[in-house]
Amino acid sequence: MNYILSIDQGTTGTRACLIDATSFSMLGQVSREYPQIYPKPSWVEHNLNDIWSTVEVTIKELLKNHNIQGQMIKAIGITNQRETTCAFDKKGTPLANAIVWQDRRTADFCQELRDKNLSEKIKEKTGLPIDPYFSATKMNWLLKNNSAVSGANASGNLLFGTVDTFLLYKLSGNVSHKTDASNASRTMLMDLKTCDWDKELLEIFSVKRETLPSIEDSFGEFGVTKGLGFLPDGIPVTGILGDQQSALFGQAGFHKGDMKCTYGTGAFVLLNTGSDLVYSQSGLLTTVEYRHKGKAVYALEGSSYIAGAAVQWLRDNLKIISKSTEVEPLAREVKNMDELKHIQFFPFFAGIGSPYWNAEAKGALTGLTRDSSRSHIAYACLEGIAMSINDLLSAMKKDTGLAIKTLKVDGGAAANSLLMELQATISETTIIRPKVIETTAFGAAMAAAIGAGLTDFEKLETTWKKDREFPIEQDLLPYIKDKKVLWNKTIQTFFK
Repeated sequence: MNYILSIDQGTTGTRACLIDATSFSMLGQVSREYPQIYPKPSWVEHNLNDIWSTVEVTIKELLKNHNIQGQMIKAIGITNQRETTCAFDKKGTPLANAIVWQDRRTADFCQELRDKNLSEKIKEKTGLPIDPYFSATKMNWLLKNNSAVSGANASGNLLFGTVDTFLLYKLSGNVSHKTDASNASRTMLMDLKTCDWDKELLEIFSVKRETLPSIEDSFGEFGVTKGLGFLPDGIPVTGILGDQQSALFGQAGFHKGDMKCTYGTGAFVLLNTGSDLVYSQSGLLTTVEYRHKGKAVYALEGSSYIAGAAVQWLRDNLKIISKSTEVEPLAREVKNMDELKHIQFFPFFAGIGSPYWNAEAKGALTGLTRDSSRSHIAYACLEGIAMSINDLLSAMKKDTGLAIKTLKVDGGAAANSLLMELQATISETTIIRPKVIETTAFGAAMAAAIGAGLTDFEKLETTWKKDREFPIEQDLLPYIKDKKVLWNKTIQTFFK
């Protein structure tokens, strides 16, 4: 048998998945978390050596678990946390910790750019608002504040990239310095129309073109493995997609109008707009879904920075649960909804992304009384996640005029049925959960299959299978309608 190896490098951990190269069924997976580094409030970093070690460990264990020889792997797909910015030298040695997409340290620099009236120019070229979220301001910060990075820049030994670029470089024995158009579109340095680095943007952010990877189609040969202790030489990497684009791809979202929401560390709604470059009037992003045979397919995206991470906060910081799966049964202990009518959880630990773009916003838990308990906080947490995602869906409706009646979901937190019930009722939309909720990893495998010529788009459409639908909970609607009024009033007063 032949296999596809999918590497899903996420914000809190790395997952390696094994997919049958003929049936495209998921055969197994291994995941490992790695440390989050918080040097200062609102700063978030990752050690690139930690990330690389989880890639090696998960692949080794996956092959061992299934008694697979590396030679049986025909293609590798990579999907990754986007915007997170890596600086390394030509030997593949990290020059600094990666600055994570959630990091807000460049907020002041972003304000300087706005004050120079650059917002419209940058949005027109990139589809993005000026925000610390994106990679360009992080590269600029590293060049200004890290002596190893600035020194390597001066000597011609600096390589920048998103996480896919770093992994590809390491997998290829420090040969292939490349990215795909979906990841490049998140840097704030790529012109959406040309899918190439933009000279004017490079000057604004003081980034040299030669430090950046070449931008490739999302499907095709990016390089081959070389000099690794855990894989043989010569396995081609044939698919790369940013994690949210990969999740839409894994949901068979190839066509204009296809839409999904992924519940991971953050939550992200993507709507495929085909060859149409749609600029949002409602705080959404315009991005590249994928590039195939030189032609870009675009998407509108709404971004909530915190989703599953809010449940992790209950686990790790408040310690009211010992594992994330405990949040649903704890929340279901609430029987009287009147006890919750004033309690609100705003999961804005990393600022607000779409549709308000407030980098200074902070998380909040309001409306508590002496009888408020762990279960009330757990329920409010899930409700707050669903409310923030509803803001994204409302913006989608406003921008497109579409009446969104159904929404495909995926990601780890999509396994939480109470969260899905709340999302359906708050958004007045039927939620559809697939049998494989890890569609991010699956999408990377599908991308690799197309890039390796193992299949085509039509055949891949048949791989998607529905698990369950979540209808609107009519009994909950009166309570939810009141909570939505309160949510919107609070957002407008304190967060916008």
